[in-house]
Amino acid sequence: MTPDQYCQDKAARSGSSLYYSFLFLPPAQRQAMTALHAWCREIGDAVDDTQDASVAHQQLAWWRNEIGQMFMGAPSHPVTKALQPHAQAAGLTQAMFGEVLEGMEMDLAQSRYLDDIALARYCHHVGGVVGTMSARLLGCQDPSTLAFAEKLGLSLRLVDILRDVGEDARRGRIYLPVNTMQRFQVPAAEITRGTHSERFAALMRERAGQARALHREALALLPRADRRAQRAALVMGAIHQALLDELEASDFQVLNQRISLTPMRKLWIAWKTWLRNR
Repeated sequence: MTPDQYCQDKAARSGSSLYYSFLFLPPAQRQAMTALHAWCREIGDAVDDTQDASVAHQQLAWWRNEIGQMFMGAPSHPVTKALQPHAQAAGLTQAMFGEVLEGMEMDLAQSRYLDDIALARYCHHVGGVVGTMSARLLGCQDPSTLAFAEKLGLSLRLVDILRDVGEDARRGRIYLPVNTMQRFQVPAAEITRGTHSERFAALMRERAGQARALHREALALLPRADRRAQRAALVMGAIHQALLDELEASDFQVLNQRISLTPMRKLWIAWKTWLRNR
């Protein structure tokens, strides 16, 4: 199995919306984006699938060293082997990868976030930075495109948080800010027990509104000159907005089930968005 095939398999098995965003890209860009996504999955799995935090820290430390090896021209993992030529050509830096790893380390250090400022810092690392890295891989002429990508990445991460509230709680993490939960009178115990309430739904509706606002702000920042190049990013946004529609339609019944879009619907949204932005 080649490094590119390894990344393709990793991305396809995740079922992620990102995978469907890459389908219509030219081969070289598709390989680059798939490799970045596979790397994000590798480090995400190191945190989510490891019960012992010390082992997860060791795995992230290994990845930090491996990224250093990649930039020195000696990667050993299939993902970094696939990433290396694209990362350097697009101007990605070792510091960018380090920021994403720092976000993963935050998951090991804390399970709650006091307010939106604290949560925004986390989302920047695991969403915004990945967004700007993706924008560079896709190609951008205008610096404003990086601001678009950062804000889009934040929006995508917020939608993921809403979808995964129940799943994350079972892992011992709640990403809804503590002060927001207090304002809506939603105790953490209700979330960990999977107890749905109108108070919880109201909180989630407000958070969904914030995610939608970030998406609109991101679109407003995208320069016309880069719109075609950033079509894969626009597909990611469109799929996540459709997922948000589904979450809202369910009254945010996310504590005991995972709500998702079918592969066919993701493919249809990707195709429509791609054609709209030719």
